[in-house]
Amino acid sequence: MAQLNEKVVPVDIEEEMKGSYIDYSMSVITARALPDVRDGLKPSNRRIMVAMNDLGLAPGRGFRKCAKIAGDTSGNYHPHGEQIVYPSLVRMAQDFNMLYMLVEGQGNFGSIDGDDAAAMRYTEARLMPLAMEMLADLQKNTVRFIPNYDGTREEPTVLPGRFPNLLCNGSSGIAVGMATNIPPHNLSEVIDGCIAYIGDTNMTNEKLMKHITAPDFPTGGIIYGYEGVKDAYTKGRGRILVRAKANIQTTKGERQRIIVSEIPYQVNKSGLIETIAELVNDKKLEDISDIRDESDRDGMRIVIDLKRDGNAEVVLNNLYKHTQMQTTFGVIMLSLVDGRPQVLTLRDMIRHFIDHRNDVVVKRTKFDLDEAEKRAHILEGYLIALKDIDAVIKLIKASKDVEEAREGLMKKFKLSEIQARAILDMRLQRLTGLERKKVEDEYKETIKLIEKFKSILASKQHQLDIIKEELLELKKKYGDPRRTEIVYKAEEFSVEDMIAEEEVVITISQGGSREAAEE
Repeated sequence: MAQLNEKVVPVDIEEEMKGSYIDYSMSVITARALPDVRDGLKPSNRRIMVAMNDLGLAPGRGFRKCAKIAGDTSGNYHPHGEQIVYPSLVRMAQDFNMLYMLVEGQGNFGSIDGDDAAAMRYTEARLMPLAMEMLADLQKNTVRFIPNYDGTREEPTVLPGRFPNLLCNGSSGIAVGMATNIPPHNLSEVIDGCIAYIGDTNMTNEKLMKHITAPDFPTGGIIYGYEGVKDAYTKGRGRILVRAKANIQTTKGERQRIIVSEIPYQVNKSGLIETIAELVNDKKLEDISDIRDESDRDGMRIVIDLKRDGNAEVVLNNLYKHTQMQTTFGVIMLSLVDGRPQVLTLRDMIRHFIDHRNDVVVKRTKFDLDEAEKRAHILEGYLIALKDIDAVIKLIKASKDVEEAREGLMKKFKLSEIQARAILDMRLQRLTGLERKKVEDEYKETIKLIEKFKSILASKQHQLDIIKEELLELKKKYGDPRRTEIVYKAEEFSVEDMIAEEEVVITISQGGSREAAEE
């Protein structure tokens, strides 16, 4: 057996384990679990959208099988397997998880009852209009691209993100040693907050909260108490109490019933009903006679019938206390800033989004300016040629080949190589009077565009005005009313809240013993 001439390097196992674990932790934090503050996306979500964009799955076009989307995403960008990609794709198409869906699904994509989505070979998807707002201007060198995992293509490190996705859709993820749980917010409110910040970049969190009042959950519900919201926005962490929306009705038989129309975010409806049923069976809730789910495509409706002498207010308080009709949403506003995890306040998140959009607007304008200058250069060549078209035609006819014609044009008319090539590629129809007028008009318009782009690049305020204009356009197209109500002052439950009010008579015997009886 041949002896291996290898150098053995002694390594301290403690240091090696420590270094390897830190490397692993940072990989999970930056490449898997946490969203980027600029576009609010984790790498898997971003790569799904890029892969769908590659496939041309824009709104209004045909759907494609999710197996194809998951396969392309895994094969081209996210090498962790289709079974990892598909659940992320499904979540982006669930209206009970995403306040503003980025993917439009066709088929069974699961339900609020906890039903799983159908297998990827059965479901289909395409991008939603807001996803296209996230991808807008991607081709204009607005963001940095890096090689994908095998170096066969390039992928963006972040999306241009015209839509303020991180605040509007929120994010949740568990990394190593840290976690994020950012709630969704109403688009109209977020845009109002962004515009207010553009008007005053020194605006405090408290002033921003006049515009962005509280989270807005896709399942509605009621935010009960405001201290948790204030802590989340000013400190980056807070505990928000969320209640189901319920009302009390009286039936014809003078019995009361509780109608639940909205439940807290991320609560399983079937699981909630099962929990209530178990409490009734265990005699912990004694005034409920029946519970049924009457939800349909028009909305949620859970009906809880009470016994004839049941007190609806007391039952409802007990439901809030003992079931997920009241939950706590623990806010952790953690996201990646320049590749490093940071806990952010409301103002921080808006500031980073506006800074990102400003960077995108500048890079987009530089790209458009470069393209306009290239076009103006070609048009200038056309105008020179059209001014002396007979001489141009004579020179071309006298040339033995294209190369000689190109060099002749450059020498005689002082043209660049690009201009000469453009003239040689010019169609004969351009020689007509009408076409010549079109060239002159296009040149004038292009010069105006160049001046416009230069003025944008020279003025920070002009750039901010463009961001503001684009945000207002988003609000006009996609803005919607708030779904989650806010109760600013909340009171803790007391023992009395769990007991029905009844008039009783207390009698005391001569020996001192007491007896109580209902009157």
